[in-house]
Amino acid sequence: MLYPTDERAADQRSVDDLLPTSPDGDGLAALDADAMAEAVRNLRALIMAGERYRLTAAGSVGLGATESSAISYLAVHGDRGQSELARDLNLTSSAATALVDRLERHGAAQRVRHPTDRRRTTIRLTVRGEELAAAAQRSLIASLELVASADLPLFSGWLRVVAADLDARTR
Repeated sequence: MLYPTDERAADQRSVDDLLPTSPDGDGLAALDADAMAEAVRNLRALIMAGERYRLTAAGSVGLGATESSAISYLAVHGDRGQSELARDLNLTSSAATALVDRLERHGAAQRVRHPTDRRRTTIRLTVRGEELAAAAQRSLIASLELVASADLPLFSGWLRVVAADLDARTR
């Protein structure tokens, strides 16, 4: 697996431990307005660059954006049921079925029997799917190498905090 499957094991600090606070306890509200505006612009630029990156990377191997998202999702979270995949990628049940069919046709994923429930199947990346995820990961690593190694743990922690918060706001 390319990524840890237990996100909690990656970093036990809570989000509250990472948020800045002012001496009077106002937290983020006390941040300088110009600094906040710059941070928002930079976050939007990162999101847009990520979307462009996903489309370019997916297209270079003959996949669509949804297939690329599914491969990334499975690389991060490991085997998942089709209904979990549908929920987390914001797809209808029929769209998830079509997605998994396409992933199977591309050789990127396969349906396997659930280990404890014979009525269910799970979706698992194949060797090809893991290779596609690894190829995408190499580009991400190259970009992260721009961050000083001493700063990488803090930078990674902040990426996790912002990603978790944005994810929670969109569910």
